Amino acid sequence: MLEDATMRLSAIGLLVILALGTWGLPLTAVPPKKVPTIGVLLLGAPPSAPDWKQHSVLLQELRHLGWRDGENVTVEFRWAFGQFDRGRDLAAELVRLPVDVIYVDNVFIRTVQHATTTIPIVMFAIDDPVAEGLIASLARPGGNITGVDASFIMGLGGKLLELLTEVVPPSSRVAILSNPDTRVVAGMLQEVKGAAQALGITLQFVEARKPDEFASAFDTARREGAGALLILPSVVFSLHLKQLAALAVQHRLPAIYARLPFAQEGGLLAYGPNHPALLRHAAYYIDRILRGAKPADLPVERPTKFDLILNLKTAETLGLTIPPTLLIQADEVIH
Repeated sequence: MLEDATMRLSAIGLLVILALGTWGLPLTAVPPKKVPTIGVLLLGAPPSAPDWKQHSVLLQELRHLGWRDGENVTVEFRWAFGQFDRGRDLAAELVRLPVDVIYVDNVFIRTVQHATTTIPIVMFAIDDPVAEGLIASLARPGGNITGVDASFIMGLGGKLLELLTEVVPPSSRVAILSNPDTRVVAGMLQEVKGAAQALGITLQFVEARKPDEFASAFDTARREGAGALLILPSVVFSLHLKQLAALAVQHRLPAIYARLPFAQEGGLLAYGPNHPALLRHAAYYIDRILRGAKPADLPVERPTKFDLILNLKTAETLGLTIPPTLLIQADEVIH
C-alpha cells in the first residue's frame, strides 16, 4: 500500500511539473476567423431612404442564406451614379480592398473582368455572355465568372409589340425607340420588323442616345403619326424610366418597355423578368462561392419568371380601355 501511495504522489507531482512547465511557455494567439467581403458594383445611385439596406432584396436574401452584413460578412457597395467612365476606378478599388466575390450589373461586367481574373464575379448580363467571350458556356462557364444571363430580353421585341397591340387599334402606327449605341440593336430591330409584318403593323423608327435627345424623339414620333410606342432595351433608357414614362403620357403615346419599373413610374405597360427574383439568384451564387464553390463549376442560369404590369391610372389618362383578357394576364395592376 505504501508503494501504491508513493506511485500516486509521484504521478501527481509529474502532472504538476508538466502544468507548471506549460504555463511557462509562450502562448500562441489563435488568429481571428476572416470575415469575407462582398463587393457590389452598380451603375446607378443608392436609394435616398436612410434605411435602404434593410429593404435591399440582395441583402435580404443573403440574410436568409445566413450572411448578415456587419456581422459575419462585409458588403462593400460602389455606385457610379450613372457615370459609365467611373467603372474602371470603382472596380479597381474593390479589387484592392480586396473582396472575396464581386456582384456586378451588365454595364460593368467587362470592366470587372479586366480588373481581376482571380476574384469570383457574379454577373447580371443582358448581352450574350458566351458570344461576348465572358464565359465558355452556360453549363460550364469556366474562368472566374458566373451568374444570370438575361440576354434573351433583347429578343422580347415581338412579345412587347404583341402586348402593345392589344390596347391600341390594329391600324395604329407604332414608333420604335432605340439607342443605336446598344451593341445588339440591329438584331433587335430585325426581330421587331418580323413580328410587325406578322401582325400587320406599320413601324416608325426613332433614336435617342442620351436623355436630352428623348424629347426630340417623342416629338418626331408623334408628328409622324405614331399611335403607340415600343421602347427597346438600353441601359440609358433604364436609368431614366420616369422621364420616358412622363414623355409618353405628355405625347399621349401608349408605351411599353421590358423593365417592370417603367409601369410603376407611370408607363402604360411593362413586361420582362422579375428583377427581385434575379437578385435572389445572385445571392444564391454569392452564397455558394463564399462556401467554397468555384465560379467555373456553377452553371449560368436564365430567368424563368416574367411579369406583366399594367398601369390603369395611365390608361385612364390616355383614354384607353384595357381588355379583360390582358387584365387577367397581368401580375400587377396599378390603380
